[in-house]
Amino acid sequence: MAKRDYYEILGVSKGASADEIKKGYRTKAKELHPDRNADNPNAEAMFKEANEAYEVLKDAEKKAAYDRYGHAAFEGGMGGGRQGGGFGGGNGDFSSAFSDVFDDLFGDFMGGQRGGGGRTRASRGSDLRYNLRVTLEEAFAGSQKTINVPTSVNCDTCTGTGADGGAEPATCPTCSGMGKVRAQQGFFTVERTCPTCSGIGQIIKNPCKACGGAGRTEKERSLSVNIPAGVETGTRIRLAGEGEAGMRGGPTGDLYIFIEVAEHEIFERDGQSLFCRVPVSMTSAALGGDIEVPTIDGGRSRVKIPGGSQSGRQMRLRGKGMPGLRGGGAGDMFIEMAVETPVNLTSKQKELLREFEKLSEDNNPQSSSFFSSVKSFWETMKG
Repeated sequence: MAKRDYYEILGVSKGASADEIKKGYRTKAKELHPDRNADNPNAEAMFKEANEAYEVLKDAEKKAAYDRYGHAAFEGGMGGGRQGGGFGGGNGDFSSAFSDVFDDLFGDFMGGQRGGGGRTRASRGSDLRYNLRVTLEEAFAGSQKTINVPTSVNCDTCTGTGADGGAEPATCPTCSGMGKVRAQQGFFTVERTCPTCSGIGQIIKNPCKACGGAGRTEKERSLSVNIPAGVETGTRIRLAGEGEAGMRGGPTGDLYIFIEVAEHEIFERDGQSLFCRVPVSMTSAALGGDIEVPTIDGGRSRVKIPGGSQSGRQMRLRGKGMPGLRGGGAGDMFIEMAVETPVNLTSKQKELLREFEKLSEDNNPQSSSFFSSVKSFWETMKG
């Protein structure tokens, strides 16, 4: 039976690029793989046929010969036969072809890089988190804080190489520096992390005694952190390169400062707004007057209380709240009145209040309205 055209087998045109040929083969390999076609007795033969086509077309020299002479390029007299020299292997080496596509499909998941360089020999250090608690006053004005962070730093003895005397690590003999090894399992070529070097691609023959070959040691570092004005609970500050040192000279991770603003005994915060609940005497609330209230910057402001004010009434002090973290002006401060009922009255005070109550039947509009509604409700229920 005449052999089918290799381009036709892969479903690509004769002028297809290398990427298009690889994509065509990858599609066919997925479609025709015997594991997916257990009920198709021809699947394995078609799968090998696609492999043979790809083995030829992926190679520039073999492809050029095929384009010129067709299948005859790989038969006797045109290159040394199927098993001989020349272009060889018209029947194709399945493991070679499929391994190439396997790398393309799964290389990223295996954690390595294809080609001569292999895996990265040094790994980046971990990022660190530090929870920092600040006062509301510090969040308002901004501050400079010094923190002590336990972390890993480059070993001074081996300068981060992990080798005794600072010597360079040697290439791993098991994986030749690739950091991974391949094993043939039936139709598949499976890659695994090298068991000798744990995927690093290098081994240390004489580990540093100070760090045990890790290239880093544990140490507490003192850092100065700038807290910008306007921070809130949950604000994150990134200090680049202040995290954990990398393994064997790898880049350092980052340090993330997470801010928590402590509760205040006077002010309550909501975004850029501040709330201050101020107790006001019953007399001041009834007659009106002035009160002095604190502000978050340590100053004082006088607030006028209108006569007849009730508990819960709010008055606004513009621009006396918290500053914006990224500019845009400050928020407002709200004074909330809490009318205070006097306690521990003397006999004279009680007598005066009773007298006052007799004279103030028409001075309590809320009470009059409420009890009028209650009376109407009861009459309706009786009806």
